[in-house]
Amino acid sequence: MPSAAADVPEAAPPPDRPAPHALRVRAFRRYVIGQLVSNTGTWMHRAAQDWLVLQLTGHSGTAVGIVTALQFLPQSLLGLWGGVIADRYPKRTLLLVTQSLMAGQALLLGMLTLGDTVRVWHVYALALALGAATALDGPARNAFIGELVGRERLPSAVSVNAAQFNAARFLGPAAAGVTIAALGSGWVFLLNAVSYAAVLSGLATMRPGGLGLPSPPRRAAKDVRLTDALRHIRTTPALRRTIILTAVIGTFGLNFQVTVSLMATTEFHTGAAAFGALSSAYAAGSLLGALRGAGRRRPPSLRLLVGWAATFGLLEAATGAMPTPVACAVVLVPTGAAAVLVTTMANTLVQLTTDPDMRGRVLSVYFLVLLGGTPLGAPLIGWIAQTFGARYGLVLGGTASLLAAGAVAAATRASAHPKGEDSRDPVTAGLRDV
Repeated sequence: MPSAAADVPEAAPPPDRPAPHALRVRAFRRYVIGQLVSNTGTWMHRAAQDWLVLQLTGHSGTAVGIVTALQFLPQSLLGLWGGVIADRYPKRTLLLVTQSLMAGQALLLGMLTLGDTVRVWHVYALALALGAATALDGPARNAFIGELVGRERLPSAVSVNAAQFNAARFLGPAAAGVTIAALGSGWVFLLNAVSYAAVLSGLATMRPGGLGLPSPPRRAAKDVRLTDALRHIRTTPALRRTIILTAVIGTFGLNFQVTVSLMATTEFHTGAAAFGALSSAYAAGSLLGALRGAGRRRPPSLRLLVGWAATFGLLEAATGAMPTPVACAVVLVPTGAAAVLVTTMANTLVQLTTDPDMRGRVLSVYFLVLLGGTPLGAPLIGWIAQTFGARYGLVLGGTASLLAAGAVAAATRASAHPKGEDSRDPVTAGLRDV
C-alpha cells in the first residue's frame, strides 16, 4: 500500500514552467492502467456483441442498429442525471458501483452465450443495462480525474486518459476478432468481465483522503441542482462558447462512421477491405493525436481550441475532395488527430472553468452535446451524402465546424477588452490575438 505522501502533488510550478506530468501521481498511474485494460475489454465486447447479433438474426443490419441504439439511448436520457449523482456522492464509491454493474452484465452475457441459451432479447436487455450504467459512470469517471491529480496536472491527465481510450479502441476490435475466431464470442464477454478487475482493484485500494488532494465538500441533495450548472454555463463565456463549439462539431463533424463507409462504397466503389483501411487510418490518427496531447502539460486556451477546430474543419472538407482511396486515407490520419485534440482540449477547458463541486453536472452537459447530437446529425449527413454524394457529407461537416470556430473566435474577440470578463479569465487570455 503506497503512503499518502507518495500521491501528494507537488507545489504548483512557476507560471513560466509547465506543470509536472500527471503520470507522476501514483494513484493516477494505477487508474490509467486499469482503464486501459478495462476499455480494451469493452471494445472487444462491442465487436463481439455485434457479431453475436448478426449470428442470432441471420446477419440483420437492423438488429445491429437496434442494439447500438439501446446501448447509447440511456446516455442521452440519463446523462444529465448522472452528472447530478456524480456531484452528490463520492465519485470513487459511485465508480465502484457502476464498474461492478458493467462487469456483471458482461459476465451474464458470456455465461448465456457459452451455455448456448442466449437470445436476441437477452443482448438487447443487457445492452440497455450497460448503457444505463455508462450514463451514470461517465460524468463521475471524468470528474474523478481532477480529484486524482489536481488543477495543475489536469491538462496532461485528460490527454493521457484520451490516449489510453484511443489505444483501447485501436487494440480492442483486433483482439476481439482473434478471440472470436479461436474461442468464440462467449469468451470475449468473459474476458471483458475479468478486465474490470483492473479498475475495481485500483479504486478499492485508493484510501479516501489518501489521494493527496481534498475532495470537493459533500453537499445536501437539495443543494445539488442541474439548473445551477446550466446557469453557470450560461454566465461563463469561455465555458458557454466551448460547449457551443463542441455541440456543432459533435453534431455535424464527427460522423465518420457514416461518411467514410459511403466514400468507400459509392465514391471509390471498393469493398470492405478499403473501408477497413480508411477506418484504420482515422483510428491511427486519433491515437497519434491523443499521444500528442498527452505530452502537453500547459493548460489549453480557447484560442488554441478554436485554432484546432478550424484545422479539423479544413481537414475534414479536404478529405471529401480526395480523388483516390490512398489519398483519402492519408488525409484521414491528420483529420483523426485533429478531432481528438479538439475534444481533449474542450474537455480540459470545461473542467478548468468549472468549480470542482459542479464538475460532474457540467461534464454531463458537455458529453450530452458531444454525443447527443449524433442521432440528429448522423441521419442528416447520411441523407446529404446519399442524395448528393458522400463527398458533400464530409464537406458539409467540415464547413460547419469551420464556421463554428470562426463564430466563436469573432464573438470572443468582440467581448474581450481590458475590463471585460474574458480578459480576466486566464484560460481565455490571449484570445484577442485570434
